[in-house]
Amino acid sequence: MRIRLYKRDDLDDIMKLYYNAVHNINAQDYSDDELDVMAPQTADRYHWEASLAKNHTIVAEGDEGLLGFGNIGSTGFLDCLYVDVDHLHEGVAEAMLKHLENYAKAKGNHIINVYSPITAQAFFEKHGYTLIEEAISEHKGVRILKYLMEKKF
Repeated sequence: MRIRLYKRDDLDDIMKLYYNAVHNINAQDYSDDELDVMAPQTADRYHWEASLAKNHTIVAEGDEGLLGFGNIGSTGFLDCLYVDVDHLHEGVAEAMLKHLENYAKAKGNHIINVYSPITAQAFFEKHGYTLIEEAISEHKGVRILKYLMEKKF
């Protein structure tokens, strides 16, 4: 596995990985309606392109292609951290998280915040994040529970 910076050519693979990860991994904790709001079948390509370009975005790749992706803003907000469903529990998320945390520290951030889905809460706790509060967002009339978590350095 190697971690590198995001390239615009990665966009389609990232969007596909995100959709599959949300609809397969998070299905144990969210309803179909919630999953469809979190990761709609037809994603807003412009939104994805802008978000990935403005943040520090990385991809993890192996011989078979994209294994995961993640990004963090310059203020220390962890926006995305997703792994291909066929490569869970292989250290991909941990490696990307370490890279993103090091980037944030190098930018002078002493706290990293993330809105964790229910499914990832234990992962973040394992890596030193603490629960700050429950956060409920609403989109298209569907309420989605996530957890605001933080890690201090």
